[in-house]
Amino acid sequence: MTTKIRQDINIGHNIRKYRIANHLTQEQVIAKLQLREIEISRSAYSQIECGTYNIRVSELLALVDLFKVPVGVLFTDLSASSKPVKNS
Repeated sequence: MTTKIRQDINIGHNIRKYRIANHLTQEQVIAKLQLREIEISRSAYSQIECGTYNIRVSELLALVDLFKVPVGVLFTDLSASSKPVKNS
C-alpha cells in the first residue's frame, strides 16, 4: 500500500468572506444560486465554506458572478493543506 499526498486548496474561507461582504446569508446565496440553475443544498454550501466539500466549477463560476468578483480573488491568501490519500 502506498500513501500519496493530495494538495487541496480551501477557498471556503474566502467564499464566506465575500458572502458576508455582500450582506448575504447562506440561505440567500443558495436561493440566488438556484435561480442560476445551480442545484445545491444548504448542507453542501455550508461544507464548501468549511472546506470539506469540493466545489464544482459551475458553482464556483456562479459564486463569482453573484459576488461580482474575479475568480482569482477566491484563491488569494491561501495555503495548500496536505491530506493523505491511501491507495491499495
